Amino acid sequence: MNQMTSAREGRLTPQMEMVAEREGMPAQHLMSLVAAGKVVIPCNREKPPERMCAIGKGLSTKVNANIGTSSDFASTERELEKLAAAEAAGADTVMDLSTGGDLHEIRMRIIEAATVPVGSVPVYDAGVTAAATRGTVLEMTAGDMLEALRTHIADGIDFLTVHCGITRRTVQALNRHPRVCGVVSRGGTFLVHWIEKTGEENPYYARFDEVLDMLREADATLSLGDGLRPGAIADSFDAPQIEELVAMSELARRALDAGVQVMIEGPGHVPLGEVAAQVRLQKSLTGEAPFYVLGPIVTDIAPGYDHITAAIGGAVAAAAGADFLCYVTPAEHLALPDVSQVRQGVIAAKIAAHAGDIAKGVHGAAERDKKMSELRRCRDWKGQMEMALDGVHADLIRAHASSADSDACSMCGSFCAFRIAQEESGCNGS
Repeated sequence: MNQMTSAREGRLTPQMEMVAEREGMPAQHLMSLVAAGKVVIPCNREKPPERMCAIGKGLSTKVNANIGTSSDFASTERELEKLAAAEAAGADTVMDLSTGGDLHEIRMRIIEAATVPVGSVPVYDAGVTAAATRGTVLEMTAGDMLEALRTHIADGIDFLTVHCGITRRTVQALNRHPRVCGVVSRGGTFLVHWIEKTGEENPYYARFDEVLDMLREADATLSLGDGLRPGAIADSFDAPQIEELVAMSELARRALDAGVQVMIEGPGHVPLGEVAAQVRLQKSLTGEAPFYVLGPIVTDIAPGYDHITAAIGGAVAAAAGADFLCYVTPAEHLALPDVSQVRQGVIAAKIAAHAGDIAKGVHGAAERDKKMSELRRCRDWKGQMEMALDGVHADLIRAHASSADSDACSMCGSFCAFRIAQEESGCNGS
């Protein structure tokens, strides 16, 4: 019995009860949203995560952190340090995007160490293995791709990005509409060029029923990957992106009919003025399936600061109804992120998610800000640090630039507005 089947039969699962309590939502209402495909609970029954989360309508916006090795940096221990940093910073999920080293060992180490749900992209595994054994990614077979998916599910992955929407038809659309940056999704690139080389249909699309059978058996969540997401704001909202979104919308309905939890992945690089429209279009086409967005990054000219460009886009997307933000780090477009950059990326995305939650009226979001304001007025520094998204960083800044016995910040000192008004407020700084 999986989450969706249970919900449709009116059976509350322990996972539903747990996340409903955390979200401040009646469990019966959450169950109805799971049944309708508007909320997913990524939870592979092979190894359920310790810290459950639900993603979708009416819930707090969740944040994912990507970790994983590359061919240049294949240290498992380094990725485990990033995992710990991401969880400590408040990431709700992580994804293992490894392409270097022993991929199975790295994946299992991450699954074993993680307390949050873990995602992956199986086609990376198929492509990297083909390159190592046959000389090129394009020598992977349909069987390789499906076997990689089966292995990741059996290993305990909770949600899996599968690029089912890249088809011969969407590749034709891509060829008819040249782009500034072409295809920037790694998995998308694998599949586009594989289809062009072999002339065969994408096996994740052609054998979609098999994909669904595997996912349903393990109660793993399907994340329909946007392999044709725009990698430049000049490519945003073009025909290939929309063609793939339409294909993913049809596949999402098939997944729901089959009792498989599903979410849709989205762009990418998007001009700020288009972000809300893209969210609304996805929600309309998919019947409000959970929407998982990368960023969106709203300008192409800020390398080294793309955690900020993504947070700007992510806040607008979350406010418009996006449910799940994939973080972007300062290393985006430049390098594999280090531990510090992972933390910065998570915090930036958490800020964006919370800003969106206030705009959406998510339970408890605005109340947290009100409490912080009350603590600030009373100059309760300890309370502020506990309430802050990153109290450790805030405390370091204050300690560096304030005297130990000061109850005001060093910007205003004795002219602090709150200190001057203290008698009227009845507060005592601490």
